Amino acid sequence: MPAYGELRHGHRGGIGQVTLPLVAQRDFDTDIKQLQATMVTIGKVLDLDAMRAEVVNLGEEVADPNLWDDQANAQRVTGRLSVLQGELERFTSLESRLEDLALMVEMATEEGDEATLADSEAELGRLHKSVEQLEVRTLLSGEYDAREAIISLRAGAGGVDAADFTEMLMRMYTRWAERNGYPVEVFESSYAEEAGLKSATFAIHAPYAYGTLSVEAGTHRLVRISPFDNQGRRQTSFAAVEVVPVLEQTDEIDIPDEDIRVDVYRSGGPGGQSVNTTDSAVRLTHIPTGTVVSCQNEKSQLQNKASAMVVLKAKLLALKKAEEKAHLDELKGDVQASWGDQMRNYVLNPYQMVKDLRTEYESGNPQAVLDGEIDGFLEAGIRWRRGADFTA
Repeated sequence: MPAYGELRHGHRGGIGQVTLPLVAQRDFDTDIKQLQATMVTIGKVLDLDAMRAEVVNLGEEVADPNLWDDQANAQRVTGRLSVLQGELERFTSLESRLEDLALMVEMATEEGDEATLADSEAELGRLHKSVEQLEVRTLLSGEYDAREAIISLRAGAGGVDAADFTEMLMRMYTRWAERNGYPVEVFESSYAEEAGLKSATFAIHAPYAYGTLSVEAGTHRLVRISPFDNQGRRQTSFAAVEVVPVLEQTDEIDIPDEDIRVDVYRSGGPGGQSVNTTDSAVRLTHIPTGTVVSCQNEKSQLQNKASAMVVLKAKLLALKKAEEKAHLDELKGDVQASWGDQMRNYVLNPYQMVKDLRTEYESGNPQAVLDGEIDGFLEAGIRWRRGADFTA
């Protein structure tokens, strides 16, 4: 695309008026029409009429004074209504911005207003990104893609560097959530003795968080000069990422009491510092599968047990679906976090690079990536997974 702020001047009609080359108008028109065509396709995929009809039906349910007699159903209804209204608003807002841009370009071209055309080019770039992100959203059509996500991290091979890397990954995902305005709820964080995290479990509360972040499941590998090595040697370390969807009432999993072992213990913080003086932390073990989850975020043992059950049921659902499809490693992210099975490399030495080994997407700015700028990796992963589904 040409730099419209650098277009040549030419006189037209009266003094002080400028004529902008016709190519500028044609280039704008072409890009805007392409984006509008993409929006039409997106609208068909989203089925906007069906979404609007569902909003009307849900609105009628919300207006029912008896709705909150069943709080679980009320939360489901209001949550779904909020998601649909947000999706429709996002779509219509982009449509309006495209229409406004087309009008702004037309008027600026007629008046020879280079400043406005420069602003239009900047807006066109922003619209390209927004439409692309919305287009990626249409690829999230899996059974649980629209759900919120629970992420579990586990340090793998690499000793203290692996624990430090695990904490770096937790920061990366929470910073990504913060950039997007998504709430994060930490269920458990187990600190290593020297530095970093042995494990952590947290939820990101946002529509389509599971579909978006599920492509992060797998082994992540860090290569750097170890800050914990007094000889300054390069160290390779690994961390495993698991992503599962948050459950709703409609897909509740029944777990017999005898299948669960409950252990309580005292919560601890970095360096073994006590967070409280009571045995409020809870560890649940699902005996038939060996699945273990912990929660220590709440002060009450009962609250921690309830939160741990949310995570356990989500993991068991992922396990069940994975077994049904015979793709346990893909869906649950059940990986060894060691050599040979990594899906992304973070290299800080001898060069600076983050590269996804599945999609080939890469960034030469690891610090930005570790600060939460991972949208490019997420979009590439979603497109890659979509292509893999079609060729499977």
